[in-house]
Amino acid sequence: MDWGLENRLSRIIKPQDNRALMLAVDHGYFLGPTEKLENPKKVIGPLLKHCDSLMLTRGVQRSSVSATTETPMVLRVSGGSSIIGDDLSQEDITVSIEDAIRLNASALAMSIFVGSKYEYQTVVNLGKLVSEAAKYGLPVLAVTAVGKELGKDARYLSLACRMAAEQGAHIVKTYYCENFEKVVQSCPVPIIVAGGKKIPERDALQLTYNSIKAGAVGVDIGRNVWQSEHPVAMIKAVRAIVHGNSNVDKAFKLYQKLASEDSKNTQKSKGNKPNQNKNKPNKPNQNKNKPNKPNQNKNKPNQNKNKPNQNKNKPNQNKNKSNKPNQNKNKPNQNKNKPNQNKNKPNQNKNKPNQNKNKPNKPNQNKPNTPKPTPAKK
Repeated sequence: MDWGLENRLSRIIKPQDNRALMLAVDHGYFLGPTEKLENPKKVIGPLLKHCDSLMLTRGVQRSSVSATTETPMVLRVSGGSSIIGDDLSQEDITVSIEDAIRLNASALAMSIFVGSKYEYQTVVNLGKLVSEAAKYGLPVLAVTAVGKELGKDARYLSLACRMAAEQGAHIVKTYYCENFEKVVQSCPVPIIVAGGKKIPERDALQLTYNSIKAGAVGVDIGRNVWQSEHPVAMIKAVRAIVHGNSNVDKAFKLYQKLASEDSKNTQKSKGNKPNQNKNKPNKPNQNKNKPNKPNQNKNKPNQNKNKPNQNKNKPNQNKNKSNKPNQNKNKPNQNKNKPNQNKNKPNQNKNKPNQNKNKPNKPNQNKPNTPKPTPAKK
């Protein structure tokens, strides 16, 4: 084996115990923003130092992984179909060897779909990738992907893993199953077990333990770590099994302990809010600011200053009211007509004197026929 190839493999499968803990974050290449992996950079950061290698796409490596890390990268180079497409098995090579070298990949990864519609295409692509990668001392990891209609029993997985190894894959990633020992025994290259869908933490630890016990060199676990409520605690528990030879009970107790500490730290972080409450006594400072209300009153004169402008407008309205004399001017015209009516009244009064002239004749009627008594002569 070439020195460069052997050196890269030793970074993924640790030679001191021949074990490997790989963290998978390449799900977005066909699933898009997977739940709790919406922000890859935020997810990868706390976990990176706890895994032996990171399986990812070149886009996530460039955008979400620090270039100063010493963790080796297992670069996915296949793709082409999404979860909403007709057939996930229709994949092709999407990354060049040159780009993989620029990214300093420690290994290349691609999927084969044995028994699917595009079985031939994916298996042939694996062979071509191995040939090209060998020119640069790059190892290849083959993923024995299973479709909706493909099983996960020992017979099928043995077939898929053996075919991958026959095409020259240096590592095979597959699923755990009953009688997994038969799968391992029939594959001449190291096998790493996929974590699969999210399951309870203890079950995921049991899966890890069973895989190692059955002969796998390690696990490539993803969703069962970063979809956990306590991802760092979970990856440490998995590591305790892979590299610490812990059993499931010890590993789960470790997870519970670390998860409890994580919860307390989270509560303490949230408990910093009382510090904000400590600031609440500063309300007197706010009261100190209350004397500044005169400043607000100072502003009120500004509003009052504006009010004169409104009052200025009111005189304009009064000016319009001054036009009312024009209406009063019209009223004198009506009064002028009234004298005319009064002029007619004197005419009626003129007739009344005529009636009174007849009344003086009444004294004539009142005169007595008897003569007035004459005074006596002295």
